[in-house]
This record gives sequence, structure tokens and C-alpha cells, in this order.
Amino acid sequence: MISKPKLSLRGLRTFCVAARYECFRTAAEELFITASALSHQITSLDEEIGEQLFDRNSRDLKLTPTGRSL
Repeated sequence: MISKPKLSLRGLRTFCVAARYECFRTAAEELFITASALSHQITSLDEEIGEQLFDRNSRDLKLTPTGRSL
């Protein structure tokens, strides 16, 4: 029997807020954490899923197709 990986509830909550705003700084303010901590949580979730959830560059933050489907 193949078991599905269990995802972190904190990571999923963080992802949902970040996806709503498409801005780590704004999402972090709502969650009362630093933008750096939020970024680390998203990176951990990326690793748990095995795919990147956001396309990040210096100015923009956009959901990837995997992020949109999640």
C-alpha cells in the first residue's frame, strides 16, 4: 500500500494566506510572523509536495500551475 505524504497544516495555512495576497509581506503581517519565516514555511511545503508553489522573482510573486491547483 502506498501512503500519501502528510502535509503540514501550518504550511497549508501559510500557503492559503500567501496565495490570497500573492505577497509574502502582507501574508506575514496577517499571520503575525516575519516575511522570512513565511518564506521558509513555503519552501518547506514545496519540499513536502516536491514541486514549487510560487514563481518568485525580485518584484513579483505568482502561483505556479501546481500552486493554483492546490
